[in-house]
Amino acid sequence: MPNLSGNRCGIRVNHARAHGASLAVSHPMVQSPKAENPQNVDVCVCTFRRDSVSDLIASLARLDLPAGVAIRVVVADNDETPSARDRVEAAFARHGMSGIYLHAPARNISIARNACLDAATAPLVAFVDDDETVRPDWLARLLARHAETGAAVVFGRVAAVYPKNAPAWLSRADLHSTQVQFRNGAIDGGYTCNVLMRRDVVAADRFNPAFGRTGGEDTTFFTELQRRGAAMAYAHDAVVEEPVTASRASLKWLTTRAFRSGQTYGLLRIHKGEGRTKVAAVSLAKVAVFLAAVVLQIWSPVRWRKAAVRAHLHAGVIAAAMGKAPLELYGAAHA
Repeated sequence: MPNLSGNRCGIRVNHARAHGASLAVSHPMVQSPKAENPQNVDVCVCTFRRDSVSDLIASLARLDLPAGVAIRVVVADNDETPSARDRVEAAFARHGMSGIYLHAPARNISIARNACLDAATAPLVAFVDDDETVRPDWLARLLARHAETGAAVVFGRVAAVYPKNAPAWLSRADLHSTQVQFRNGAIDGGYTCNVLMRRDVVAADRFNPAFGRTGGEDTTFFTELQRRGAAMAYAHDAVVEEPVTASRASLKWLTTRAFRSGQTYGLLRIHKGEGRTKVAAVSLAKVAVFLAAVVLQIWSPVRWRKAAVRAHLHAGVIAAAMGKAPLELYGAAHA
């Protein structure tokens, strides 16, 4: 799904302080990787009250890096108080990681992402989520694809890890995993849960804070890069894993996320110049198709649920066309 950058909506963030955030930076006593190697990477992580960020840092410490490649971990804490500082710095010390902790409040994921970009100094920047862990060959695979294609942006795959007691349909449908979507042979949109970028290409871009509570800030960011002609590639074998928590292991969570994604997609189409009436009419027809599929495929626990999720996505597009404000999914305890 597509994605709009801050400049298309007339909002730019050059630093977290631009939106009232007092950016606090902590530098552990470990040297940062030297920027001379064009394959050195700053791995950026935005966190909000998740202990799992320690597990992510531990997995980054286990990476099998190509010869001469060094990484630095940049963690931006989006809480009002620097609640993650102790656990992040303890993880850095425990694993001998080069890293910095940033306090980038509050409850707006775009502010945290922009703080990471402001702090990045390596030629390449990667983003992963604080509830993921990376496989040992994750970064090597991204770097290999980057070298092979010369692309400015390389996306990897997110493999959902379902609990053993999850309903059978949930893992079979696998709607929690993330991979790129193609449209007319080109990557459509993008995401920050597994991506590598050339810093010189994205240096002037920032994530739009207008999407910082609703989600969709990454979709808008990469859509703007695509509009400007940035080449993008996909490394299906560069995998991070994301456990599916009990709060997300439901059709209700999936349909809520799909509805919000549809709102973002609808806003993008409108910003591209499509009329609201046309956007709403096309999606209304698709809602009808997918609702019919729910009825016709009710015999299949997987298929009817997939159709229901798609119907909610297009209902979100209709909501955007009608001017309904996007759902706020970030900044709450459950987010």
